[in-house]
Amino acid sequence: MSYIVQKFGGTSVATLDLIKKAALRIKAEVEAGHSVVAVVSAMAGTTNTLVNYVRDLSTTYDRAEYDAVVSTGEQITAGLLALALQSLGIPARSWQGWQLPIQTSSHHSHAHIQEIQTHRLTEAAKKGLVSVVAGFQGVNADGRITTLGRGGSDTTAVALAAALQAERCDIFTDVDGIYTADPRYVSAAGKLNQIAYQDMLELASQGAKVLQRDSVELAMKHGVRLRVLSSLSETPGTLVTGEHELQTTRRQVSGLAHSLNHVKLTLCALPASVSLNNMTAPPQGKSHCS
Repeated sequence: MSYIVQKFGGTSVATLDLIKKAALRIKAEVEAGHSVVAVVSAMAGTTNTLVNYVRDLSTTYDRAEYDAVVSTGEQITAGLLALALQSLGIPARSWQGWQLPIQTSSHHSHAHIQEIQTHRLTEAAKKGLVSVVAGFQGVNADGRITTLGRGGSDTTAVALAAALQAERCDIFTDVDGIYTADPRYVSAAGKLNQIAYQDMLELASQGAKVLQRDSVELAMKHGVRLRVLSSLSETPGTLVTGEHELQTTRRQVSGLAHSLNHVKLTLCALPASVSLNNMTAPPQGKSHCS
């Protein structure tokens, strides 16, 4: 049985119309003869709202209850997408992380996937059902709901693709692929048709927001072919894969990542050894910056 995992990010399911479009993409894969497992994020903005609810109630909140609250956004999307598929004549059902289950560590709000039971998904596929899985969440050994951190739905999708030995894992987002730099800030940035796991891992580690770092690391470890593409256009996107599958020579520099959360300080006229509480002005005409 040939599996395709399709993950839809928050901007790809932000409205009911977009959820309907996601359902059409799934339908196309079903009609092409694939068994599809869809993974969904919360509708855009939902998780921030839920997080604010928790923080407005308590500054020292119980992280287990935090996970119980913020995980609900993905559950809503999963149910809505299953309904949208059913309206297209595609049999579907939604799954929460604990129902499979997706077993995780007990590090609430930053849990790590330890094991995924896939027998319920494979049984559903044999019956012709599309499974829609709530991303970003799992369950620990105590039966408590856990979450995987921001971007965790990417990791859910890749982990499911690895467990199911899927043909590939499609990551639908609001950009049409991976660029050499953020096109919002670099007008000359170009879209990559392919990129090696290691290069994508470096970009993700240095601040690129297209894929969660853990998801890339997991894909590289298990050889999961990732395809990053837009849910709003039909462009082919970017394939993230091993070096052996690259059709062009691997670049020395694949891309640049940036961060807007750093401040640069320049210290001038600072002697080699000085107490900051007893600094004096430098002699006239002498200045040194570091």
